[in-house]
Amino acid sequence: MNPKRTTLNSSLLLVGCLLSWTALLLQLYLIILNRRTDVFQTVIQYFSYFTILTNLLVAFCYTVLLFGKQGKWKDHFNQSKTLTAIAVYITVVGLVYNFVLRSLWNPQAAQQVADELLHSVNPVLFVLYWLLFVPKAGLQRKDTLPWLVYPLVYCVYILIRGSISDLYPYPFVDVSTLGYPQVLINCVCLCLAFLLLSLGFVIVGKLLRNSEELKEM
Repeated sequence: MNPKRTTLNSSLLLVGCLLSWTALLLQLYLIILNRRTDVFQTVIQYFSYFTILTNLLVAFCYTVLLFGKQGKWKDHFNQSKTLTAIAVYITVVGLVYNFVLRSLWNPQAAQQVADELLHSVNPVLFVLYWLLFVPKAGLQRKDTLPWLVYPLVYCVYILIRGSISDLYPYPFVDVSTLGYPQVLINCVCLCLAFLLLSLGFVIVGKLLRNSEELKEM
């Protein structure tokens, strides 16, 4: 990687790291500030959102790539498969919020800042990093099935937690309103969307790799 490209890589990682941690901490502060229950339950609820967990994954990835010492963690987050899976997850965050959930409420002031960072800025920034700097050579269609483990485990977690607390983080998984049959159908559709998007990233990766190879000829 040439010096200019290395500098751009580091700069994008640094900006992404700062924005992702800022958004997470701001949202944590706001949810505690506006809580309707005790702090402990509020924090548990905070970590029940796919948006928060995925942005946390993105922030941790940036941090490891920037500041982590060479070892298994950095090696893991440097892998094309890992970075592409994270790109898929954060893309789903952006797509679901902007096309399904955005119209359901109207955040103001600091809450609007946190929302835009978590659901729009951070997804776009990470996908941009994927497009510019993540090697595409190792990506294969068979990699997409293991990437479904995270959303599947998340769906199981929120259904179990919801059955205990009657609190569901998103309206399309609200069993108390929709019932289990419809929620299960929604979860299956969501997982299919993850799979299709994952295949899309693999295909785009192959197209970009072929384009780079043609330029080098």
